[in-house]
Amino acid sequence: MSENQDHACCAPARESAAPAEPQPVAANPGKHSIEQCLIPAQTFAMGDHHGDGKHDDGEFPVHPVSVSAFSIDATTVTNADWAEFAEDTGYRSEAETFGFSAVFHLAFAGEESDIIGQPLATPWWLGVKGADWAHPQGRHSGIDDLLDHPVTHISWNDAAAYCTWAGRRLPTEAEWECASRGGLSGQRFPWGNEEKPDGEWLCNIWQGVFPGQNTIEDGWLTTAPVRTYQPNKYGLWQSVGNVWEWCEDWFHPAYYAFCLTDEPIENPRGLERGSQKCMRGGSFLCHPSYCNRYRNAARSSNTPDSSMANTGFRTVALSEEAV
Repeated sequence: MSENQDHACCAPARESAAPAEPQPVAANPGKHSIEQCLIPAQTFAMGDHHGDGKHDDGEFPVHPVSVSAFSIDATTVTNADWAEFAEDTGYRSEAETFGFSAVFHLAFAGEESDIIGQPLATPWWLGVKGADWAHPQGRHSGIDDLLDHPVTHISWNDAAAYCTWAGRRLPTEAEWECASRGGLSGQRFPWGNEEKPDGEWLCNIWQGVFPGQNTIEDGWLTTAPVRTYQPNKYGLWQSVGNVWEWCEDWFHPAYYAFCLTDEPIENPRGLERGSQKCMRGGSFLCHPSYCNRYRNAARSSNTPDSSMANTGFRTVALSEEAV
């Protein structure tokens, strides 16, 4: 487990290793049963409207983007959804194949000997043997009471395999941001600009002093059920907070500058190649004191084989099936 450049606070990267052989997955689209949100075709202003972002995240400049109509999962894929996929296909996640994954230190449930790494700059992350989607905090944890929580410890490669099975794909960054905004132009969050309107928590992020004290004011140390809080105006639940969500695009901090034209960019899909994939939405570990990436415009990234306790995904309809 290694630092992920400026995004290590969000999610550590897996150290270089021989890539796993791709596992063949047969399509079985009738099995994917998550409720769909229908996003109309539109042009919107993509990027950070408020100067909140970090320079290296590349949230600037704001630029017009047009997206075709599409459908997107109302929630992230849950542990129950992933279990059905794994049972139907026999697929083993990369955390299972590598034998370890990244766990937040306060939630660790295993033996001390299971800890195989702890980055000096981000000691709240532990590399834990036996941590995977079915054992999200380590070998002494399970998901029997977490079936309606987002599946975690899923790499980008794993999420892409699920999409093949479901007959779908991961959202592009533009699609994700468009859907998360819920039709509200230029707002920080899916519900507006204020983090806690009327003093109410509307997303699952860290409360207290990071990384050692969480008051759990919102009720959750780690993930919350996918239908906690309220959906946005398009019907998406928890697009910010709870877990980071993988997107289809390769990440580049200067990509928005490449896109800057007088006319809207049509259905941008990112660069053709890269080393890290985009992640969106922030997670239960976000806190204003060090990581304010739980916003519509916020960007992060990680290598496509990395997995961790605060990252999941949702899927969109293939282009020919868009509504």
